[in-house]
Amino acid sequence: MKIFPAIILAAALLMTGCGGEDTTEQSLEDYPTKVKAIKVLTTDAPFTLSYSGQVIDRDEITVQSKVNGSVVEKYVSGGQDVVKGQALFKIDDRQYQSALLEAEAKLAKSKTALAKERVDLQRDEELWQANAISEQTLTNQRIAVKSQEEEVAAQEALLQKAKDDLADTIVYAPMSGRLGIDDVAVGTLATAGSTPLATIGLVDPVYVQFAVSEQEYLRLSREEERPHSNFKISLTLADGSIYPYQGQFAEYDRTLGNETGTLIIRTLFKNPKGLLVPGMYARVEIEGLQIPNAMLVPERALQQLLGETLVIVAQSDNKSAVRKIQLGEKIGSYYVVKSGLKADDWVIVEGLTNLREGMPLEVTQVTEKDMGFSFTPSEEIFDVGSSVNK
Repeated sequence: MKIFPAIILAAALLMTGCGGEDTTEQSLEDYPTKVKAIKVLTTDAPFTLSYSGQVIDRDEITVQSKVNGSVVEKYVSGGQDVVKGQALFKIDDRQYQSALLEAEAKLAKSKTALAKERVDLQRDEELWQANAISEQTLTNQRIAVKSQEEEVAAQEALLQKAKDDLADTIVYAPMSGRLGIDDVAVGTLATAGSTPLATIGLVDPVYVQFAVSEQEYLRLSREEERPHSNFKISLTLADGSIYPYQGQFAEYDRTLGNETGTLIIRTLFKNPKGLLVPGMYARVEIEGLQIPNAMLVPERALQQLLGETLVIVAQSDNKSAVRKIQLGEKIGSYYVVKSGLKADDWVIVEGLTNLREGMPLEVTQVTEKDMGFSFTPSEEIFDVGSSVNK
């Protein structure tokens, strides 16, 4: 019973030695390969754009003192929520108290001098009427009154500045928001308009910023203008959780980056509980977009050879044909095909191993449902790195 296989092997070797090799290979190639094929899908394809975004303050202000002096008191602490007009710091006001008293005294002195000059003017006018003094003397006195009035006005301005300086020794919040933890300590010497005392930023709502390509920007702009557009902007946080609020487009940069060729977009998200912190990274997903009349092939059908993307199609004569294609967006289990296929092509999705151009096939036609393909992202990983024998 063990002799029979040996006889067959000897016969095979004999056929090989007598030029029978071509006959054996030809008979193998004539034997149909069992494959599964799916028709190219042409439909309005929903897809999602995904970007790496960063949370930034909607507005941020650096708080500075309007007067020079040491910080002698703090009314708040870093990280605290504040409202516009709330007192934050107190600057040493002793020199400004003194300046105010000095300004008040100088103004009082100037007003006394003005009152005297006006009395003198009234006297001189009476004397001039009686021809007791010259007109030039009267003119000089009028000039003296005018000069003293200007002096009083100047002293009033200095007094007002002294009052303002004294009031400015209390530093108030210029806007509502949350303080950073970079607030200064008591004893810090503040220079007017220079030393940052604290930063305040709005935390509700906040911006989430990301960059898009020129093509994606044009697509999003058209989508916004499309009637009945139902796209939505969602946020996935670093721990994989979905942020509970939807976003909306807020701002577009005015120019593309010269080096990156991308455009900065800001979306606005509600942040009532302060969960989104400036500097945090999150994934921005824009869902509900569509590619009209898209031609799609399953990712499973794709193979790579020397940097080119290929698929094998089952022709009407049940023989294989290799097609080079150009891909577009990935949508769930599919890729958009820009060129290389026709709408009535059947692409092979199973049985691809060792297939070559022109091989006979035993084709089983399957549907998307049979293969479990869908437009939603899949965790399954397909190997598209194998080669194709042409």
